[in-house]
Amino acid sequence: MARVVVIGATGHVGTYLVPRLVEAGHEVIAISRGRSEPYLPHAAWKSVETKQMDRAVMERDGSFGRAIRALKADIVIDKICFTLDSARELGEALNGHVGHLLHTGTIWTHGHSLAVPTREDAPKAPFGEYGIQKKAIEDYLLEAAKLRGLPVTLIHPGHIVGRGWAPLNPAGHFNLAAFETIARGEQLTLVNFGLETVHHVHADDIAALFMAAIGNWRASTGEAFHAVSEQALTLRGYAEAMYRWFGHEPNLAYKPYDAWKADETPEDAKATWEHIARSPNCSMAKAGHTLDFRPRYSSLEAVQESVGWLIDKGKIKG
Repeated sequence: MARVVVIGATGHVGTYLVPRLVEAGHEVIAISRGRSEPYLPHAAWKSVETKQMDRAVMERDGSFGRAIRALKADIVIDKICFTLDSARELGEALNGHVGHLLHTGTIWTHGHSLAVPTREDAPKAPFGEYGIQKKAIEDYLLEAAKLRGLPVTLIHPGHIVGRGWAPLNPAGHFNLAAFETIARGEQLTLVNFGLETVHHVHADDIAALFMAAIGNWRASTGEAFHAVSEQALTLRGYAEAMYRWFGHEPNLAYKPYDAWKADETPEDAKATWEHIARSPNCSMAKAGHTLDFRPRYSSLEAVQESVGWLIDKGKIKG
């Protein structure tokens, strides 16, 4: 049994990961900024020790890394690191004091897709502050692993879905109205020809990949792995499948992005641009041959579980 600290434990993935850790016999300490609850209830949370730490405040005087080190964990899972300074503070504090550090990255470190499915070792040219910062973190952590022996593994998720929150929809944004349009069989307009791609992953598959990395320490340390479904979806293919799931034939129209965005809110238009500009389509081959891991959910299965939950909760109406 290992002592495991999970930073950002009550988020999307932590909701599934913490119960998996407990059921595997680990002692779990859940770190969160406030008193947020996991997205879904589970009896395993009763045996979890919880601690409140405001990372942003503590990092100002360099005390966050020391506080995590003081917990004397065998394994630390960092799910909420977004800047190079944050990664460096924690990495330097823990190196030599922890057996395994696992970091949550993102497939947006790739930027534009060049050859697909994109492998982890493909040349990366991220754009946008989030992707650029996460790529800088990845570079730092992998260099620390190679040169200073930091026992780190990076997990790069795609578009996370699961019960408890809204999935990225076929229009390329998060407005539930797109699913309601589909549910009524009404016409949904997609950008361009609907051939840009999105790559979902069920939160529990990400949690399972973390467990696989922990269980294969020698193979996973010093490495980065994608966490996505086996296949990306085109926006068109995604939309057509959801129409049929709701019992309708597809009813789609298409407009060039600049014309399409005129009918959307600025928030939705920006979200769609962020996704279609990258059009991720990532490979899971490395996790398969290195960790013997394969995702359980397809993109559509993951999305449909999430949408079904939203319908049950009255958040999507036909």
